[in-house]
Amino acid sequence: MTKEAHATERRTIALLVDNEFGVLARVIGLFAGRGYNIDSLTVSTVDEDKNLSRITIVTRGTPAVVEHIKALLAKLVPVHVVRDLTVASPHIEREVGLLKVKGTGKQRTGALALADRFGARVVDSTEESFVFELSDMPEKLDKFIHMMTPFGLIEVCRTGITAMARGSEGIDVS
Repeated sequence: MTKEAHATERRTIALLVDNEFGVLARVIGLFAGRGYNIDSLTVSTVDEDKNLSRITIVTRGTPAVVEHIKALLAKLVPVHVVRDLTVASPHIEREVGLLKVKGTGKQRTGALALADRFGARVVDSTEESFVFELSDMPEKLDKFIHMMTPFGLIEVCRTGITAMARGSEGIDVS
């Protein structure tokens, strides 16, 4: 086999599923039962009239493993659509992070200046700390977290990646 056949890739997969009890557990069970990892997972109701939710999964694997995952997901009864956004079309990924940073004096000024450079906004402030919010690509959020650490990073909370194809077409169940 070629080296490319064994190379792992990061893939973002979007699912449209029935919004019902146990669907998420079945999707997660599919990954866990086969030893596949989920790097990021987000779920939200997207159509209350049709009772549909969207699940966005970021995983890693060889092309063959990812194709196997997609085939297994497509076989689950409550799954209507499986779209590999990484290969299907150009797409946009975003993640929201909340960072609590402790700081006074120069540390406080430095943290505020760095947050401004990254486009993060202050969503809470006390005399001794800030909570910053940043919505951006996961890599930019990683960099912001890394650069904020010396200023007294106390806590980080991340939403997980959400993604959408660019252009005029969307994921839809007709």
